[in-house]
Formats: sequence, structure tokens, C-alpha cells
Amino acid sequence: MELRFRQIHLDFHTCEHLSDIGSRFDAEEFAETLHSAGVDSITCFARCHHGWLYYPSDRYPEKIHPYLKNKNLLPEMIEACHRRGIRVPIYITVQWDEQIRHEHPEWRVMDANGKVGDGPYTDSFYQDLCVNSPYRDYLKNITDEILQTLPVDGLFFDIVSPRDCSCRYCMESMQQQGIDAYDPVQRQVFAQQSIDSFKLDMSAFIRNQNQDCSIFYNGSHINPSIRSSLAAYTHFELESLPSGSWGYLHFPVVMRYARTLGLDCLAHTGKFHTEWGDFHSFKNREALEYECFHMLALGAKCLIGDQLEPCGKLSQPVYDLVGSVYHQVQQKEPWCCSAKAVTEIGVLAPHGFYNGSHLHLPDSLLGAVKMLEDRSYQFDILDEFSDFQSYKLLILPDDVAIDNTLEEKLNHYAAQGGAVLASFESGLSADGKFMRFIPALPLSHQTTDLDGKPVRGKFYVSNNYADYLIPKGDIGKGLPETEHVMYAKGLEVQATEGSEVLLPAISSYFNRNWRHFCSHRQTPSSSTPSYDAVIRRGNVIYFAHPIFKIYNERGAKWCKTLIYNALNMLLPRPLVSHTGPTTLHLYLNQQCSASRYILHALHYIPLHKSNIDIIEDIIDLYQIPIEVAVSQDVKQVLCFSSGTSLPFEHSNGVLYFTLPKLHGHEMIEISY
Repeated sequence: MELRFRQIHLDFHTCEHLSDIGSRFDAEEFAETLHSAGVDSITCFARCHHGWLYYPSDRYPEKIHPYLKNKNLLPEMIEACHRRGIRVPIYITVQWDEQIRHEHPEWRVMDANGKVGDGPYTDSFYQDLCVNSPYRDYLKNITDEILQTLPVDGLFFDIVSPRDCSCRYCMESMQQQGIDAYDPVQRQVFAQQSIDSFKLDMSAFIRNQNQDCSIFYNGSHINPSIRSSLAAYTHFELESLPSGSWGYLHFPVVMRYARTLGLDCLAHTGKFHTEWGDFHSFKNREALEYECFHMLALGAKCLIGDQLEPCGKLSQPVYDLVGSVYHQVQQKEPWCCSAKAVTEIGVLAPHGFYNGSHLHLPDSLLGAVKMLEDRSYQFDILDEFSDFQSYKLLILPDDVAIDNTLEEKLNHYAAQGGAVLASFESGLSADGKFMRFIPALPLSHQTTDLDGKPVRGKFYVSNNYADYLIPKGDIGKGLPETEHVMYAKGLEVQATEGSEVLLPAISSYFNRNWRHFCSHRQTPSSSTPSYDAVIRRGNVIYFAHPIFKIYNERGAKWCKTLIYNALNMLLPRPLVSHTGPTTLHLYLNQQCSASRYILHALHYIPLHKSNIDIIEDIIDLYQIPIEVAVSQDVKQVLCFSSGTSLPFEHSNGVLYFTLPKLHGHEMIEISY
């Protein structure tokens, strides 16, 4: 399904303690405000987290908001928007419903200790309902009534994620399936199967009545666990409000994975200064521009979240802000339609990405993404089911667990000439041995703490078990030939026969503990090599340290430089390169039907001015030399903002040109 580029997601979680709901709603004004702001699609609410309905329900009239002035609120929104060509998917809450949880406490999710939610005195509706209970029938009845009585462009089901539940319905189901409910691992598997079953069941139910509407289930995150219910989706919506709990790194991580799954993607930010429910707040225009243009650069359509005030009138200043950005998006769309990312590096996601929430992305994956984006490498995030053969190089950051199937797949990839950069415990099997292509053998003795527990990969306040690297040769380019601290100890290994030790690890005088310590932090270098730290064999380079976690945790630039040097050795001519600052990010897309590449350049700098990152200013860059690997005969290099052709040189498959000025976002059209 091909999505539109300029969507609004309109929340309306409105409690019964407010009166005059929708009293200032005017359908024509509502739709015209959206149209004037360049909006071409808006998700509108049928049912909110408080449990109220906003359409004339015959089946559940008692659930219509008691103070809703116009019972036709949703139908009139849809009708007025449709007259202006605006699409209107319909919002339905799933696992949160304040009314239902009070009326049917037996439908609530119960944890293994018998606890239900956060207790009776919480000031939120974050009390989960179980889709294995009869609540599922209630949801189907609501959905059925909407399908029967309203024109449905699409359905957006919110709050749909696995829940570790031990309610009577889940317990009975687990018993029937022979699942040991006492085992938390088996319960987690059951929870994933349950939510997959719900989504597939609901989509089949919808398709019996409507073959064309879009369908999406929102769990605030997209990770590899979605593969088991992929057939239930028509597209993805990547909820990722950077000024909220997601942060600015979540979207590029998730989008680089989601775009490999074959469905169109709609990225999802908000107009709020922070996140949902932040009434009467405004995102800085510079930040909203960056977020929307970043979506375009990574191949997503744009969505801005808003929340309608109880009176039912859209805030004009909010839509002045939205329009100031969406009118720019509208101008850029022809260069983004059907554009596909051009990539050459695949980053294999650690297992923590599989079942983690948006709040807990793996440190190793975050470190890898930061490093690669800072040098504008073109890459995707992959899982074990991805096609590796289309990538010149794979990165296995720190803790990529493997099984026999994945080991065989990776061994085949390396044997066919694919380059691999691996680190720490990636590729290490449960029996403590590496897969064949990793050029290292773990030593029989691994350093332990005073309690006998392994210390490798762990961070200590005083860096108790740190050791050192002395950069040399090609792997050490750009770094002084002296000790550089590695804040977490590596896996102690030795190189396999036929491998080259690029760098050894240098031990400290002693490991810091209460018996002996020196100064405030780690013990200094003893200048004595201890184990092999960086090893190369052919097209594989292995780092013994958790170098990506170290970079994410401590921001040590020398770690990034070492990785860049390794990448230069394995991939000497990247797709895209530039000599600008690390805050400049380039993204290469291709529009095959138009015989052109589109290179997006972004330069916005989030600053940590509070407990959230803020973008307030745009700092212009000038005269930026850029290189792009292009095999086709280049006809023209065109700068979007000025509409002018740029001088270029194209030789030996490399395009050279200089971008005269970058103000926030620029698109460079490379026609061939």
C-alpha cells in the first residue's frame, strides 16, 4: 500500500470530568484548517484510552462520551475531509480502556505475582487489558460497527504489544497448549504468540468486510518480532517522538530495519514540545523540519501527532507550524516518491533489539548507528532472516547471538567474499567457540572479579578492569602511537593460525579493587601485552573489546576512529563520503523510474539543554566536497533549493562535486 506524505495523527483522550466536549467543533473549519496546512491524511478517533466513543454507536450508546455535544463528531470529520481529498484512517485503542478495566476487572492483564496494573490510585489509564479474554469480542464488535456504519479508509489499532499475563484466560490457554506457565521464558513466548494471534485474527475479521482499508497495529516500536504477524499489516507507522522517551536515535535505528521488510513506512513524530498530551506546547519549527526531512531522507512518509483540545477546535498556531513544514514537504515529494535507499553495509541487530521496547535499544546497536551516521555510511539494520548477499559488508556489533542456521548463513556469506567486521562476543556460540570465519579463539582463562564473576564487557564507575590499545599501522591511522584506554575489558582471545594480529591489548599494572588502587579511576598501563585485541584474516576484522558499547557509553572518539580505519581496510571506496563535520549526514536514495539518485544532506544539531534534546538553530555549511560512487553515466547534478546545476567530475565510477551551501536540508538530484 502506497501511503501519503503529509499525515496528522489526532489524539482525543478526553475524560468524563470535562464538559462541553466538541462544543466549538465545526466540520468545515476543521477540514479547511487541515487543507490549508497541506495535510493530505489524518487519523481520527473512534474510541479513546478513557473508553469513550465519538460516533453515534447503536451497539454501545452508553459508551458515547457523556458530554459530547455532537454525536456525529467522527462522521462529520470524515465527510468534510473527504470533500477536500483528505484521507481519514480511524483510531481504535486496544490494550488501554479506562471504562472497561473498571467494568470488567477480570479482563485485565495480571502479572505472575497476581498484581494488576499500578494499583487503584494511579493517575493514568496505563492498565493493560488482555486480548485473550472476552475483551477481544468487545473489540471486534466496536470494529464491526465502525466498518458497517462509517466510510473506512484505514484502521489504526493502538497499544498492541505482548504482555506477560497470568489471568485466568491466559492460564487456561497455556494449560491447554501444554505450556509451563510458571516458566517466565515460556510465558514470554506465549505472550508473543497471543498478540500475533490477535492481530492476524482481527485483520482476517476486517478483510471479511473491507478488502481495501489500511491496517496497522501500534506497539510504539518495530523490531524483528513483527515478522511473525507481518501478514496482518498493510504498512508500518513508526511512532518515535524524539523529544519524548524515544530520543533522536530511535527513528533512524528502527527505520533502517523496517524499510527492509517490504512495506511502506510512515514515520511518526509530534507537534508537542515533549510528547503525547503535552497540551498547548509547540515544537520548535527547526526541530519539526529536521524530523520530517529526516523521514524523507530515510525513505519514510511524514506524520505529525497532535491532540485535539476538548472543545473540538484545532489550534490555528499549531497548524501554522505544521503548514510551514508540510508545504516544504509537498514541494520535495516528487524527489521522494518510490525512492529506495541505496546501501552497502548491513548491521546485524543484537538479540536485545528483538524483544526490547523503544526505551531499551541495545547499547551496541546504538553505538554502531552513531558511528556509521557520523561518517554517512549507507547501511540497513538486519535480522537473521534478512538477505545478506546484497551487502558488501556486515557488521556484528558486540553481542550478536547465533544459532546453527545463522552460523551457516554467515559462514556462507564470508566464504563468498563478503566482508565482516565483528566485535566482542558476536559469533560466539553457547559452548564458548567462535563460528569458523571469526579469526580468534577464546583463552581458557578469563578475568574475574573478587566474587569469581566474569568482568568482560562490564562498565565500572572507576573502570576497574580497563586495559589499553596502542594504535599502529593502518588500523591506527589518525591516532597517536600511545596507550588509549578501553573502558570495558574485552573477551580475552588469541588469533587463529593464519591470522594477523593488528593490535594487542595492553594490561594495566593491576586490576583496581579495595586491596589496591591508584588515583581516581583505572590503573595506568603497564606496557605489557596481554591478549590479542584486533585481529584480521582476509576479509574479516575482529575486535575483542565491546567497542560499540564503549562508544555509546563513553563517546571515546578513538573507538570510532579505529572502526573507521577497519571499515576503510574492508570497504576502501564507500558509496558516499564528504569532508564536512560529523554533524552532516548524507543519505542516498534511487528513483529508478526517473533514472536518478537523490542525495539528501541534513545538518541539524540536537543539543541536550534539558532532559530532552532540543533543536533551535540551523547552522549553515558552505563549500562541502562530496563523493558518490555512481556506475552510470551522469548527465546532471542539480541542487533542489536553487534549481541550479552543479559542476561535477565523474571518473572511475566516482562522482565528485561541491555543495555550495547547506541550510538544514538539501536534496541533490544526480541524473544518469
